[in-house]
Amino acid sequence: MASELRTVLVVGTGLIGTSLALALRRHGVRVLLTDRDQGAVRLARELGAGEEWRPARQGTAESGTVQRDEVPGERADLAVIAVPPGHVATELLDLQRQDAAACYTDVASVKAEPIEQAARLGCDLTTYVASHPLAGRERSGPGAARAELFLGRPWALCPTKESSPEARATVLRLVELCGANPVEVDAAEHDRAVAVVSHAPHVAASAVAARLADAPDVALGLAGQGVRDVTRIAGSDPGLWLGILSGNAAPVAEVLEAVSHDLAEAASALRAMAGGDGTARQDITQLLKRGVAGHGRIPGKHGGPAPAYVVVQVIIGDRPGQLAKLFQVCDEVGVNVEDVRLEHAPGLPLGVAEVAVQPEAAPVLTRALHERGWQVP
Repeated sequence: MASELRTVLVVGTGLIGTSLALALRRHGVRVLLTDRDQGAVRLARELGAGEEWRPARQGTAESGTVQRDEVPGERADLAVIAVPPGHVATELLDLQRQDAAACYTDVASVKAEPIEQAARLGCDLTTYVASHPLAGRERSGPGAARAELFLGRPWALCPTKESSPEARATVLRLVELCGANPVEVDAAEHDRAVAVVSHAPHVAASAVAARLADAPDVALGLAGQGVRDVTRIAGSDPGLWLGILSGNAAPVAEVLEAVSHDLAEAASALRAMAGGDGTARQDITQLLKRGVAGHGRIPGKHGGPAPAYVVVQVIIGDRPGQLAKLFQVCDEVGVNVEDVRLEHAPGLPLGVAEVAVQPEAAPVLTRALHERGWQVP
């Protein structure tokens, strides 16, 4: 069963497609690139993501008249379709008509609709395995691409009953080379799951961020890390997200309706509290407790339940090399940094680095930082 990847065709050189190409290049895989945006292809090439693909084309006689026979393009082991969900099926059909690759996959964040469209168009589903790497950034385009984007991230595989063993093995090899963790899941179940953990949260973040568009300057001047955390993903490309949401509309609507119910109940309770009804506090408390419970179920960085870390706060100057010096202290005393977050102080050339460490490591790191002259609140 062939699963080695020597040549991979990447159709779509945005954030995901270019990141995928960069990851493959690190393993010596030859990557062919194509995109309707020639500027995106050029930038991806300049970043070292691969070379431009030359698709099959019609032959031309010496007189200049087009002949009926075709000059075949280079055939890849795998074609990765990195385009919005609504265009996956048509791209798949076009590539299969050109015999562009032995096997095919896509990386769209919606799975059921593209598979159904591909079946209606008459695509060969034996060579196709739909997939979705659950990784991304707020920025888009090839300039935001990173070879490490998929490391340790889940990568959903949604084969159909028609998918051949060779296609499954080939796409699995792609996931392995990108350093991701393969998770086989039914397409409809996948769409319901990402509605909860990705698509609906994006809409909710956008709704909160939309309140800031007309907020007074005094409110924005008081903005802290909390509002930045809640609205971070709202800065993504609206056009890209419209395609995602339209492809998964019903599951996302169901989640948003549930969230809307909770928010409406909370608003009603707060109105009652403002009117002096102390019993409404219980309703708010229950929602906050449910939020804590839900947050606690988010897997940790190695999967499974998130461990309880202790955060050590350090005042850090807004100068080159300060963060590297902080990490050097951690290395000197043998403390592993589990996570780190920076919060800048508006109007001041400093900020706070929040370093998450194992509970037993917190006093060790705090003492070492004090001894070396760092300010630890």
